[in-house]
Amino acid sequence: MRDPETEPATEPATHPEANPEAPTNTDRPLTVVIAPDSFKGSMTSVKVAEALAAGWRRARPGDTILLAPLGDGGEGTLAAIEAAGGWIPQVAIVRGPDFGERTARWLKSADGTRAVVELAQASGLSLVSQWERDPLHATTAGTGDLIEAVLDAGVRRITLGIGGSATTDGGWGLLHSLGARWVAEVPAGDWAAWNPQPISLEEMDPRLPAVDLRIACDVSNPLLGPNGAAAVYGPQKGADAETVAELEELLARYADALEQSTGANERDTPGAGAAGGTAFGLLCIRGRFHSMELVPGVDLVAEETDLAGKLRGADLVITGEGRIDAQTAFGKTALGVARRAAAAGIPCIAVGGGVEPEGVAALAAVGARAVAVHEAPVDVAAAMAAGGEPVERCGERLAREWAPVGPRT
Repeated sequence: MRDPETEPATEPATHPEANPEAPTNTDRPLTVVIAPDSFKGSMTSVKVAEALAAGWRRARPGDTILLAPLGDGGEGTLAAIEAAGGWIPQVAIVRGPDFGERTARWLKSADGTRAVVELAQASGLSLVSQWERDPLHATTAGTGDLIEAVLDAGVRRITLGIGGSATTDGGWGLLHSLGARWVAEVPAGDWAAWNPQPISLEEMDPRLPAVDLRIACDVSNPLLGPNGAAAVYGPQKGADAETVAELEELLARYADALEQSTGANERDTPGAGAAGGTAFGLLCIRGRFHSMELVPGVDLVAEETDLAGKLRGADLVITGEGRIDAQTAFGKTALGVARRAAAAGIPCIAVGGGVEPEGVAALAAVGARAVAVHEAPVDVAAAMAAGGEPVERCGERLAREWAPVGPRT
């Protein structure tokens, strides 16, 4: 199966109509903001930003480079926010998607009042090998364990990124960790053995009413149907057609039970299908929290890393992601950054491990240029094995092409 985030395009692609113009005076030092997402499965956004910066400096050592690595709520979001400063790394022992014990990281603000939690740390697809994926039984219980660890630390303002999950359990494992129960209890992750029965919230953690929860979500899928959690994302998590149908049926029955127990009606809410329905589960119990909101992942991370502040006075913005393709148009990081750059009147270039015409067009629509990292076709394994050097070369190439080096005055 082609990896939509890391597989390079067959050809490098650019769009002449979206080509930012070089400054008229290329001898003056420039301020360049480098704000990429991660290259999933290959490099974190921090590593991508550092590599692009290293390459740019080889060509233009006198320029000011501002690093603003980003994320969309999925894997790498924690690293991007941590890199912005003001956070203290924490660890917790949690259950992984396969119920095995794992050590997961989370962030606490320097003043101790806020936390950032990443679902991918506890329930992420990258935590299980391809041949160990179990879409019917993979659980979000460990993400609930992480939230419990945050509450134990006395923090009540939580940012939760929910991208990159291995799960399609409707968030039941997470809810179970927080105290939700089947009336006739079955093991939290025994999803396939569950039969329809009421859900009790009587044992929910009594600290939740003091919690303000912001959920970083980068998709708009509903819980069920052809655009739902099972149909769209189940195959990425190891589900064949028969398993997708079984997951759809289980999610529908679960939705009936949870909505009946909570009085909620969230299955069609945009984003409810995120992280295998984890957003749906949390939205159904939003009344248990002091406040809860679903926020586009790139918006939330941009806010946490002060992207707007870094853009002030910039001459160029460089963003990027593992693959610039049709999905770019649906709110991925590169498009989010390009829109911000356009609003600020700053030229923007987006680099991708692979670049396809649909992604080029989406970026061109907001005045940004798409550029492939590799100058020649490269297969996925070779691209991932190459590490950061091709990204560095891309950064140097951009510096020479966009703002040719001239004699300093």
